[in-house]
Amino acid sequence: MQPVRWPAPDPQIAAAITAMYGARKTERPLAVLIRDRLGQWLADEEFAAAFGIRGKPGWSPSRLALVTVLQRAENLTDRNAADAVRARIDWKYLLGLPLADPGFDHTVLPEFRDRVARGGLDQVVLDALLARLAAGGLVRAGGRQRTDSTRVVAAVAALNRLELAGESVRAALEALTAAHPDWVAQRICVSDFARRYGTPLTSWRPPASQAGQDELAIAYARDGYALLEAVYDPAAPGWLRELPAVGVLRRVLLQNYTRAITGGQEVIRRREKEPGGDGLPPGHIRIASPYDTDARWGVKRGEFWLGYKLHVTETCDDAPPCTCPDGGGAAATAGRGRAREHGTGCAHLVFPNLITSVATTAATMTDNQMTGAIDDDLARKNLPPGRHYLDSGYLSAALLVSEAARHGIALIGPLPADHSRQARAGAGYDRAGFAVDYDHQTVTCPQGKTSASWTPRTRNGTLALATFSATDCGPRPARPQCTASKQNRRQLAILPPQAAQAQAAARTAGTTLPFAADYARRAGVEGTMHQAASHGARRARYRGLPKTRLDHAFMAVALNLLRLHAFWTGTPLDRRRTSHLARLELGLAA
Repeated sequence: MQPVRWPAPDPQIAAAITAMYGARKTERPLAVLIRDRLGQWLADEEFAAAFGIRGKPGWSPSRLALVTVLQRAENLTDRNAADAVRARIDWKYLLGLPLADPGFDHTVLPEFRDRVARGGLDQVVLDALLARLAAGGLVRAGGRQRTDSTRVVAAVAALNRLELAGESVRAALEALTAAHPDWVAQRICVSDFARRYGTPLTSWRPPASQAGQDELAIAYARDGYALLEAVYDPAAPGWLRELPAVGVLRRVLLQNYTRAITGGQEVIRRREKEPGGDGLPPGHIRIASPYDTDARWGVKRGEFWLGYKLHVTETCDDAPPCTCPDGGGAAATAGRGRAREHGTGCAHLVFPNLITSVATTAATMTDNQMTGAIDDDLARKNLPPGRHYLDSGYLSAALLVSEAARHGIALIGPLPADHSRQARAGAGYDRAGFAVDYDHQTVTCPQGKTSASWTPRTRNGTLALATFSATDCGPRPARPQCTASKQNRRQLAILPPQAAQAQAAARTAGTTLPFAADYARRAGVEGTMHQAASHGARRARYRGLPKTRLDHAFMAVALNLLRLHAFWTGTPLDRRRTSHLARLELGLAA
């Protein structure tokens, strides 16, 4: 790569753009406004880590990034995006290309994405745009921002455990056959394996009975182990072991089967959940597809999916005052209390909420694990909010304290409810009825009994575990209201003092009308998630977390530019429609 500045728009192209959009009321296309309003806001130097310093110079990476952003904005394929560079005047105007420029082959785009994803440069384009917008005052630190998450379905088929085992063997066989067909022909019975693994396992029905499925699962495991033994044989070429599909097969067998020698015979068994089985690995490390080893099974509100999770944060500051000549929106008709209609291009309607952070994670990662990471990302961009609006999944008492101390951010949202048996039933002694004495490290229950022990611990943000004596809890008639433990004693996890105070204050404030009115601001992020879903955010375009993360970052830039286009042209993004009858009422009231 040899960094160069974007050339000025070709005079012939600029003249055509002026002729088409200069004197008419037709809105200028997105690509034209990006060049006119933002100029060159990306530089080749920002992508230097993903490219070499020797060899034939390629296309400018900053301009390829712009092409990728426009591709996401218009939901184009790679081939269609390359054709647009070659044929569309507005794209040539943005990229500074002459009219006769032939563009590039569409295969350049996937190669560019692969380089940028492997180089860990997925946030470069979004960071550059936010820096430019911050200089123009459209985003700022200390304001209000809101966050939400949604599921992302991986670009691979969802497999059950039986299909996963067989498909992992098939993927390894395909990779080995492509890499060294002569070796494969010498080591296995090709016709036998082709009958079982010649087609994807999702293209046929497995045995209906559980016994038949169990037998087939063991057969897949035997074939997999036999294949691995052949690959790891000292006589086999050593480089075959480095094939990714071979490593995936080894991990899948390890995670789903046990293998032992009993009575001189090999015994292979499927792993099952404990306590009845040998135990399965945790979900966050368990491979779910041999073709996308980053995809994981996730669940949210009872809905399961295979893939990732997307977290989006956007600004939600108050819009500027109405700029309509008649004071629309601020004035109300006499005696009616109804606001006038806003005029076209009113700043109050078109002021954009802009995406400031986008994070793609494994589906098994909980929302509250991402709260600190999102705030760190915003602080890195010099855009930490003063008030951050989130739902209860992102919040905890410990996070309320830590984020205020680390970044000065006030987390606004309902804390997770007390899920203890007593709190759910609305009867008995819940946690709020116990008094904690931090100085003497004791807890007093509603019956006046003091805890017998105070065990320090740091798990899940707690300070200690307080345990009451079985002598105090067991014989008392109030015990059913306090505990159902077989040990006849109550245990309480104790939060640190600051976290306990923050929790009590947040739960008290959460019942007030001012909190409800303020927290209503978070609901607007649902519209952003809907807009992202309409641009394909809920279904991964590529396999693997790095490329999916890069795609979501480009999508966030595309959504920001679409919102800026609406802002620059005075077009409200929300489709507010007024019926003819309502217009008549407003006219009569005026």
